[in-house]
Amino acid sequence: MKMTVDFEECLKDSPRFRAALEEVEGDVAELELKLDKLVKLCIAMIDTGKAFCVANKQFMNGIRDLAQYSSNDAVVETSLTKFSDSLQEMINFHTILFDQTQRSIKAQLQNFVKEDLRKFKDAKKQFEKVSEEKENALVKNAQVQRNKQHEVEEATNILTATRKCFRHIALDYVLQINVLQSKRRSEILKSMLSFMYAHLAFFHQGYDLFSELGPYMKDLGAQLDRLVVDAAKEKREMEQKHSTIQQKDFSSDDSKLEYNVDAANGIVMEGYLFKRASNAFKTWNRRWFSIQNNQLVYQKKFKDNPTVVVEDLRLCTVKHCEDIERRFCFEVVSPTKSCMLQADSEKLRQAWIKAVQTSIATAYREKGDESEKLDKKSSPSTGSLDSGNESKEKLLKGESALQRVQCIPGNASCCDCGLADPRWASINLGITLCIECSGIHRSLGVHFSKVRSLTLDTWEPELLKLMCELGNDVINQVYEAKVEKMGIKKPQPGQRQEKEAYIRAKYVERKFVDKYSISSSPSEQEKKIASKSCEEKRLSISKLGPGDQVRASAQSSVKSNDSGIQQSSDDGRESLPSTVSANSLYEPEGERHGSSVFLDSKHFNPGLQLYRASYEKNLPKMAEALAHGADVNWANSEENKATPLIQAVLGGSLVTCEFLLQNGANVNQRDIQGRGPLHHATVLGHTGQVCLFLKRGANQHATDEEGKDPLSIAVEAANADIVTLLRLARMNEEMRESEGLYGQPGDETYQDIFRDFSQMASNNPEKLNRFQQDSQKF
Repeated sequence: MKMTVDFEECLKDSPRFRAALEEVEGDVAELELKLDKLVKLCIAMIDTGKAFCVANKQFMNGIRDLAQYSSNDAVVETSLTKFSDSLQEMINFHTILFDQTQRSIKAQLQNFVKEDLRKFKDAKKQFEKVSEEKENALVKNAQVQRNKQHEVEEATNILTATRKCFRHIALDYVLQINVLQSKRRSEILKSMLSFMYAHLAFFHQGYDLFSELGPYMKDLGAQLDRLVVDAAKEKREMEQKHSTIQQKDFSSDDSKLEYNVDAANGIVMEGYLFKRASNAFKTWNRRWFSIQNNQLVYQKKFKDNPTVVVEDLRLCTVKHCEDIERRFCFEVVSPTKSCMLQADSEKLRQAWIKAVQTSIATAYREKGDESEKLDKKSSPSTGSLDSGNESKEKLLKGESALQRVQCIPGNASCCDCGLADPRWASINLGITLCIECSGIHRSLGVHFSKVRSLTLDTWEPELLKLMCELGNDVINQVYEAKVEKMGIKKPQPGQRQEKEAYIRAKYVERKFVDKYSISSSPSEQEKKIASKSCEEKRLSISKLGPGDQVRASAQSSVKSNDSGIQQSSDDGRESLPSTVSANSLYEPEGERHGSSVFLDSKHFNPGLQLYRASYEKNLPKMAEALAHGADVNWANSEENKATPLIQAVLGGSLVTCEFLLQNGANVNQRDIQGRGPLHHATVLGHTGQVCLFLKRGANQHATDEEGKDPLSIAVEAANADIVTLLRLARMNEEMRESEGLYGQPGDETYQDIFRDFSQMASNNPEKLNRFQQDSQKF
C-alpha cells in the first residue's frame, strides 16, 4: 500500500516515521469525509427512491381504478389490469433494490466509519499522549546534575519505562494504520460490488417481466389498429346518419310525438308534459311523464324515483280542458285528486288522452280475467278469530301499557317479591317488576334482563303483544319450578340483599329450573298424528301447481299446530297470501316439516325444543327452552341450518319473532341457502315481520345462493307493501349515509310509516293480508 508505515522506523521514531504518520492521518481524515458524504448521498437516494415508489404505486392504483371503471369494456379492463399488475411487480423490484442499497452502501460503509476509523482515532490519541510523555522524560533526564545520584537514577528509570511504553503503543498504532489501509480497499470494493449486483438483478427481473408481457402487448397493438379502423368506420356512419336526420322536416306535429309502446318494459307511452302544481300559485312545470303498469307517473330527472300521480288508472277518467287560458290541456281525475296537464300540440294531447283511455280499458280486462281465475281457485279462510281473544282485544284497545300488561294473570304483583302494582317490566322475560327488583335486574346485564318502565317509556305494539303473551305466572312455572321442592322462600319486599341473591340464583344461575321437565321426545301418538298429517299434506300438495303448493302448505300450517288445535289470529300472526309468485325459492312446508328432526329424534336438546316451539308459536315452551340453556341462534343442520327465528317466520307469528329478537336472536343469520329471516318473510309475504326485521337492523342487501335480495324477491312477487317498506328503508339508509347521520333512526315520515305498519301488523293483521292479496291481483 502507498501509505504503509514501516515498523523499524516506528522503533527509531525518526523524522521519516513522523512524516509518514502525518501523511497517513491526513489521508484517513479525508477518507472519513468522503465516506460520510457518500453515505449521506446514499440515504438521500434511498429516500427519493421510496418516494418514487409511493408515487408510482399511486399511479398504478389510478390505472386499476380506471380498469374497474371500464368493466363494461373487456379489452380495456383486461389490458389495464395486466399493465397495473406488471407495474406493481416493478415497484416490488424497486423496493428490493433500495433495500439492497441500504444494506450494501449505507449500513456497510457506516459500520466501517464507526468501527474501524474510531479504533484508528483511539490509537492515535494514545500514541500522541505517550509520545508527549517520552519527550518530557528525555528533557528531565537531560537536566539532572551528575552529583545528585538519587535524581539521576530516578530520571533514568522513568526514561526507561517511558521508552518501553512508547515502543509498545507506537507498534500498536502502526499495526492499526496498516490494518486500516488494507481493510479500506476490501470494504469499499465489497459494498460497491454488492450495490452493482443489486442493479444487475433489478434489470434482469424487469427484462424477464416485460419479455413475458411482450407478446400480449404485440397482440394488443394489432387489436388497437383494428379498433382505429372500426372507429373511423363508425364515425363515417354516424356522420351520414347525422346528415340524414338533419334533412328531415320537423315542422309537422308528428315529429313531436315522444311516445313509445314497449310492452317488455311495461311503458305504454312517455314524453314531456306541463303539469300544474297544486299550490296557491298554480305554477306550471315541465316533467317527463309515462304510463306504465296501469299507473301515471312522472320524474324531474332520470335518476329521480318516479312520482305516482295516479296509482290505478281503472279508478280515473280523462277529459279535455277548454275552460283555461293555456292550450292543449287535459285533466286526469281520480277519486281523491285531479291533475291538470298540458301537451305541446293538439295532436299530442289527443295521443295522451287515447293512451290513458286504452290503459284504463286494458286494466279492466286484466282485472276481469284475474278475478275469474281467483274465483275458481278461492280457498277458505286461514283461521277464525277466537271469540274470547277478540273481546279481550277490543277491551285492551286504547288502554295504557300498564293496564294492558297488568291484565295478564300474575302480573298484578312483582314476579320476584310479590309487591303489588308493579310499574316496571323485563321485556325479554315478559314479566312485571317492582322498582327495587327492576334495579337488581338492571345490574344483571341486558343479556339476562332488559328493563323498561310501564309508565314512562313508549311501547311498540309488537312488544306490548309479547308482554301479553307471557306473564309472571307462565315464567315462574319455569324459573321457580323447584322452589317448593328445595324449601326456599321467596324474598319479601324490602329485603334487598335476599332479593339480589334470589334473583341472581333464579335468572343467572337458574337453580330453580326443573331440568327434567323439558320434553325429551314426542310421544308415539304425537309421532303418528304428525306423520299422518305430513303425509296427507304431501299427497294434497303434490297435485297442485308450484304457487298453490306454497299457499296450501301455509294454510295448513296456520290452521293447526302439532296437536291439531286451531290457532287464533289476534296476536299479530300473518297468514300467507293467496299466491306467492316467488315460489321457486321455497319448498312446500308440508314436505319440510315431515323431516326426521320433528318425528324421529329420540332426544330433544334445548335448541331443538326452541326450534320447534318457534314454529308452533308456543312462547311458554320457548321461554322454557331458553331457561334450559337453549342457544337462541341454534342452527338445525338437518333442515338447511335454519334457526329458531327462521322457524318463527315460517310459523307466521310476529310476537314469536319479537320474543327471539329480544332474547338476542341474530336478525341476519342465514340458512345454508343464504336466506335470512328477512328473505323468508319476504318470500312468504309476511309484511309485519318484514317491518319488524327492518326496524331491528336486518341487512336487506344480503343475497341468497341465487343472487336475489329481499327487494328483488318482493318485486317478483308483486307485493306492494313489502316493496314499499324495503325501498323506504333503503332510501332512509342512503339518506343517513349521505348526511352522515349514522345511528340515527331516520326522518319523521319514515318513522311514521313504519309505526303505522307496526300498529297494523299487531292490531289488524287481516288488513295486511288483504293488501298482499290485492297487490298480487294487480
